[in-house]
Amino acid sequence: QVQLVESGGGLVQPGGSLRLSCAASGSIFRPYNMGWYRQAPGKQREFVATISSGATTSVKASLKDRFTISRDAAKNTVYLQMNSLKPEDTAVYYCIFQRGLEVDSWGQGTQVTVSS
Repeated sequence: QVQLVESGGGLVQPGGSLRLSCAASGSIFRPYNMGWYRQAPGKQREFVATISSGATTSVKASLKDRFTISRDAAKNTVYLQMNSLKPEDTAVYYCIFQRGLEVDSWGQGTQVTVSS
């Protein structure tokens, strides 16, 4: 079992930036993906980005120019750098840990609110 602890959410003005962090602990062994999903009010949860244990990244196409995923392998931590934030980025962001096609572990979620 893998435990995930997220941090870094908050309130930011449109055009601002935030960096989310997610630290994993537990039974971590390769291969795996870690990453982020988000769920906006009244909408379904959606994929945002993942990074594999081999450092291959995948980012939702519509977010590629503003969001970057990275990791510190030594700390089992992934980061989501979000720039030029828009009100439509407002959502609860969930960290995930995945070995196969299904997500094995979800974080508790961190709220990101983009508002003036």
